[in-house]
Amino acid sequence: MTTSPPTAAPSRSRIAAASLIGTAIEFYDFYIYGTAAALVLNTAFFPKMDSVAGTLASFSTFAVAFISRPLGSAVFGHWGDRVGRKSMLVVSLLVMGLSTVLIGLLPGYAAIGVIAPVLLVLLRFTQGIGLGGEWGGAALLATEHAPPGKRGLYAMFPQLGPSAGFIVANGLFLILGATLSDGEFESWGWRLPFVASLLLVVVGLYVRLKISETPVFQAAMDQRRIAKVPFAGLMRHQWRRVLLGAGAMTVAYTLFYTATTYCLAYGTDTLRIPRTTMLALTMVGVVFMAAGTVVSALVSDRVGRRRTLIWGTVAAVVWGLVMFPLMETRSIFLVGLALAGALALMGLVFGPMGAYLPELFRTEYRYSGASVAYSLGGVLGGAVPPLVATGMQAGGLGVMAIGAYVSAMALLSLLCLLALPETGDRTL
Repeated sequence: MTTSPPTAAPSRSRIAAASLIGTAIEFYDFYIYGTAAALVLNTAFFPKMDSVAGTLASFSTFAVAFISRPLGSAVFGHWGDRVGRKSMLVVSLLVMGLSTVLIGLLPGYAAIGVIAPVLLVLLRFTQGIGLGGEWGGAALLATEHAPPGKRGLYAMFPQLGPSAGFIVANGLFLILGATLSDGEFESWGWRLPFVASLLLVVVGLYVRLKISETPVFQAAMDQRRIAKVPFAGLMRHQWRRVLLGAGAMTVAYTLFYTATTYCLAYGTDTLRIPRTTMLALTMVGVVFMAAGTVVSALVSDRVGRRRTLIWGTVAAVVWGLVMFPLMETRSIFLVGLALAGALALMGLVFGPMGAYLPELFRTEYRYSGASVAYSLGGVLGGAVPPLVATGMQAGGLGVMAIGAYVSAMALLSLLCLLALPETGDRTL
């Protein structure tokens, strides 16, 4: 009997490109919606409501994708653990990208009435389905290709996707805001970043189709260690790690979406800081987020994932109480410091997660476990903070209450991390 020669291992640069480009595109799609929700969707799709109610409604459509993400994680995780990581990465990119383009082409309330927000919610739901399958596959693509002792380094690349996607997304909105009148931007300008996603998806598909299946999953297939129903096995054997992993992720989401989605709306509507200024400050903050991601991912290979995450989470508990007093000064420098500090800490607790969550789960259901934990953390830490913060503001509780909420979510993540093991020294 003859055997085919083994496939050559892909280079680090190819793995980095495949995991980074895909997550950057997926998060670009996700972030342009968050920015549009803060700036224009309330008037385009909910014009019959007052300012606060319209903002709450647009943030509610923003939250819909976080609710659908666990479903997408379960579906893509099932097939990713059954047939492979690579194929699910391609499908998830298509689902996310096409939903984004259709949002950009969707007529507003003035054109088709109440059907407009209904279709918006539906497309936002499918966006969440796609993103639910994206992150876990990209993280596994990196970690399951990584040599011993370098999983933090390899998993750093998909973790940089959010920073890259956010900078491109907000950069486009910043350019549009600077070159178009308010009327042009609200009428059609905000749609351009959504339609532009089509070009990015083509690039992402080209890169991902060039990468091979991970050696860890290929070995599991060769040894017939494939679960028939991965999600059922996950819930039977490692459900506790799913919940604790989700809790550990909560702080990263809370810091990011409070500093970007909520603070963008708060800075422009309440503090009366120009929209372009807030977008520029947020982009500077995301540079600090990328730096924090790189530092913490590399440090986690040396001192351990759990210890690195605990340090960052403790700092986030403190920063939640500092952030909004800095915002309230209306000083451009101090507002920028508030955002940069929150986003730098987000990077510190986000960087090691690309390796940590996959390491928590067995190969048979690693795609399902890492994806579901990541997405459930997004429900609590990503969907809820903009709604809670806007509700607190409308209820007159003040911004210190919002800061206390951020600190409470960071404390929740800290408790979950203390209940989880170190994983940096385990094999996959």
